[in-house]
Amino acid sequence: MTASRRLPLAAALVAAFAAAPAGAQSLLELYESARAHDAAWQSAKAQYDANLARAEQARAGILPSANLSAGVSRSSLDVNTPPTDRSFGTRTASIAASQPLYRPANWATWQQGKLQAELAQSQLTAAAQDLIVRVSQAYFDVLAAQDTLAFVRAQKTAVGEQLASAKRNFEVGTATITDTREAQARYDLVTAQEIQAENDLRVRRLALETLTGKPDAQPTPLAAPLNVPAPEPASAEAWVSQAEGASPVIQQARTALDIAEWEIEKAKAGHKPTLDLTASYGVQRNLGGSTTSALDNRSNVGQLGVTFNLPLFAGFATQNRVRETLSLEEKAQADLEAARRNVAQATRTAYFGVLSGQGQVRALEAAEASSQLALDANRLGYQVGVRINIDVLNAQSQLFQTKRDLAQARYNVLLGHLRLRQANGTLVPEDLARLNALVVK
Repeated sequence: MTASRRLPLAAALVAAFAAAPAGAQSLLELYESARAHDAAWQSAKAQYDANLARAEQARAGILPSANLSAGVSRSSLDVNTPPTDRSFGTRTASIAASQPLYRPANWATWQQGKLQAELAQSQLTAAAQDLIVRVSQAYFDVLAAQDTLAFVRAQKTAVGEQLASAKRNFEVGTATITDTREAQARYDLVTAQEIQAENDLRVRRLALETLTGKPDAQPTPLAAPLNVPAPEPASAEAWVSQAEGASPVIQQARTALDIAEWEIEKAKAGHKPTLDLTASYGVQRNLGGSTTSALDNRSNVGQLGVTFNLPLFAGFATQNRVRETLSLEEKAQADLEAARRNVAQATRTAYFGVLSGQGQVRALEAAEASSQLALDANRLGYQVGVRINIDVLNAQSQLFQTKRDLAQARYNVLLGHLRLRQANGTLVPEDLARLNALVVK
């Protein structure tokens, strides 16, 4: 009798989960689609390219520069004594070049430019890790919404069976109208939950579509049973230690400190002399004479020299600029320490979150089995008259709520592994490939 009563519930669950779409995409496939479509990622890449170009601009301060200029003019000369009335043309061309020999401020700017390129790389790495987590979150959100809808529909089928049974029992006089009304109320409630679950799934799919650019995106369901290993290494402090050299957040703060140190050197360069090598060559040709001669003439002038400049006094601007940069260095040092602490805290939180999630999965698996036994017992008790209809309905609700919680907890554990690696900075696309092989059916 018990086995036959469980058949509709089992059949409903099988029907709900057996319809995995044939064209389903894996997590890795949807991630690759997001890399080509996501606007936030495209923006991060464009910003990275711009930052690299800006960093290269700093090199110009230590490289030679050259300028070419040319001009053509026409002049008219009218003199009373002695009477002179003529016009003449002038053509000029010149080229000038300079090479910095000693410019400490330009050298510091160049060093900062190289650090800016490193900073841009860290920012791009952080954006890439953020994309991985966002795609994974959207992927698992759709799967969780699909599971919720499947569980609600299965519960609706089971409650419908209970409602039909209550009506039959009332008709033959073995149950009161209260049983029918309780079952009808629960059926109406589950119907409302089904409408909400359908809308939630629609919204989750829209979020995944916005991220990946695939209007027909269908995440591949997870393998069953799912066995996710514990984090390795099995120590929160080991994960924190990895973050010191891997976290893009710490790398950005460390690079910002190095840039601040070079900013001090650039400020101090305001007291130092500069030395440049200069060279120029110019040609001037007068057609029809000049103001002093009526004859055509041409002059060629070449110069080669060294320009020396020594700042003497700038109204205390240099001294105050040095003080400013020293304070900014202290700020950068404090920001680095804050970044280390924040990353360490986030890493520990993510690590213990994964462990807690795995424990929750085990507890919910046990709760699922217990809830199934409780439902079977209440059904049997209802048949023999020691349980009432509301007991069966409550047991059904508890079972399906446990199933939903268990499915969500499994997704949270999988996402928690990725968030742990993001927290300590070791998250790479290869982690998606490993996760994909672990969970895909």
